[in-house]
Amino acid sequence: MFKDSKIYVAGHAGLLGTALLKKLRAKGFGNIITRTRAELDLTRSRDVNEFFKKEQPEYVFLSAGLTGGLVANKTYPADFLHINISIQDNLFEAANKYGVKHLIFYGSSCIYPKNSPQPMKEEYLLTGLIEETSEAYAIAKSAGIIACRSYNAQYKTNRFIALVPNSMYGPHDNFGLENSHVLAALIRKFHDAKTEGRDRVVLWGSGKPRREFIFSEDVADASIFAMANAAKLSNTHYNIGTGVDYSIKELAEIISKTVAFEGTVEWDTSRPDGAAKKLLDSAKFSGLGWSPSVSLQEGLKTTYGWYLKNNGGR
Repeated sequence: MFKDSKIYVAGHAGLLGTALLKKLRAKGFGNIITRTRAELDLTRSRDVNEFFKKEQPEYVFLSAGLTGGLVANKTYPADFLHINISIQDNLFEAANKYGVKHLIFYGSSCIYPKNSPQPMKEEYLLTGLIEETSEAYAIAKSAGIIACRSYNAQYKTNRFIALVPNSMYGPHDNFGLENSHVLAALIRKFHDAKTEGRDRVVLWGSGKPRREFIFSEDVADASIFAMANAAKLSNTHYNIGTGVDYSIKELAEIISKTVAFEGTVEWDTSRPDGAAKKLLDSAKFSGLGWSPSVSLQEGLKTTYGWYLKNNGGR
């Protein structure tokens, strides 16, 4: 990518999209295209096709899509499947038709089998049953990864790049209690308990499952690095992680300190835990020369600071 290359960031107002805009602008890229959901419905193939025909973007970051935590995945599986597959299919077709140089698609660690060996390598995709609670979302993301590989193979190109970041967090995350991911939900719960003067917080599960978390701006930085090094990439997907995981109990302790909540935590073991462990093996991508730079503690401080400045993040 050159500084004047025409770049389209799909989903620019979300968690990853805002981080991409920040990083791209900081690195001097000025020819960036964005569209709100009201301006361009990415689930409508005709609208997407017309947009690509008119704007002719050279590079695309596909950070748009429907995401959510365990509750949302269980409640709206059809939405997670339909919306994500529709967006992916429409943008892949348009990017291929109008000669986009590179498009980055983002998968999710939930694509790997529920009982996958740890840390999870790229080759573990489709080698076992996936976690039931995120089945629809995982299938959509797996389809996107296979689509990248298939387009590249059929059209003899390296146009499509698939990255799989682990649990992402940061400013502009979704902090709703019903449809957020675990880290954002914990920030919201501890913040609410503190401001409401409560002396305890009840959390789902046992607190034993372990998760790897990566700051959104690190993922954005990895994405720009991938674009710059596209010629070195193989026709496969690449894991993007920190190499460090935390139990949900450890995460709750760190967040409670960040929020300055001084009460107690109780665990509702009648609620599901999800997969026991999800740690990515990111050796393939890190071997190209990229590494994350933001620690969990630093990232949480930044995220909570943003939350406080935006009316509690609601």
